[in-house]
Formats: sequence, structure tokens, C-alpha cells
Amino acid sequence: MREAKLEPDVISYSAGISACEKGKQWQPALALLSEMWEAKLEPNVISYSAAISACEKGEQWQRALALLSEMWEAKLEPDVISYNAAICTSERCSQWRHAFSLLRVMRERHVETNDISYNLCITAYERSSRNLAGLSCYRCIGLSRFRVSCEALSVWEPAGEPL
Repeated sequence: MREAKLEPDVISYSAGISACEKGKQWQPALALLSEMWEAKLEPNVISYSAAISACEKGEQWQRALALLSEMWEAKLEPDVISYNAAICTSERCSQWRHAFSLLRVMRERHVETNDISYNLCITAYERSSRNLAGLSCYRCIGLSRFRVSCEALSVWEPAGEPL
């Protein structure tokens, strides 16, 4: 773009970050996000979500959570895609406490959750060999999507006793 004397905008930077995510290149993705700020362009929710997803591909859960915090500091409201990307990173890195914490934050901030949000949390518990703890937490926070997410745990309901 620069060779053609075109100035990149938020959309082109976001596309570049997304391409880095698809290519599992988390470091260049974060460099592009930084470059946006240096160019006096304010990243949007799409820019950050793509960068968080890039961190997931590189198993950089701490960086993903830092980006989510950066979003709040920049007065951007993370959406379900942003949170799910961060939860996915936590799940991939077996950080089950962070996954469930993010789900709780979503609910507190009235961000719509979806089946992906719940399944990622349960899978994070499964990866951590904490199936029973996962079931317990699921009951404690009053989630109603357990039946949909049961498959993620490979757990069956005890006869006559709904979970």
C-alpha cells in the first residue's frame, strides 16, 4: 500500500491482523496492532478480536487477556467474538480458571454468551482433568445450557437425575 502511495486505514490493518491470525503469526499481528496506534489510528473491536485470535493460535493466553484489558482501557466494548477468542485462548492453554472468569465477566457486563462460550469453558475443564469440578462450577453459576454442552465433557446424565 505504501509503495502505491496509499495510507492504510483501520480496515486494512484489521485485515492484515486477521491474515496474520490465519497464518498463525501472533507476533506480526501484535506488531500491526501497535503500528495502528503509532499511525494515530484507533483499533476497533474487529482489530482487537483478530489480534486476540492470533494470540490463541500462538498459545499466548496472557497476551490475549492483556489485549482484552487494553480494549476496556481504550473504551471499546468487547463483544461475544472478542470474549470467545480470549476464552478459546484460555481453553487451548488449559487455563480453566481464566476461561470461567471471562464467562462470568461476560454475564456481569451483559455481553450475550453463546454455545461456543459455554463449550470452550467446559473443554478447558476437561483439558485440565477437572471434569467434576467443571460440573460443580456449571451448577454454581447457574448456567442453563448444560445439556447442549454435555457433549464437550463426554459425560452422561445419571439415570433419572437431571444435571
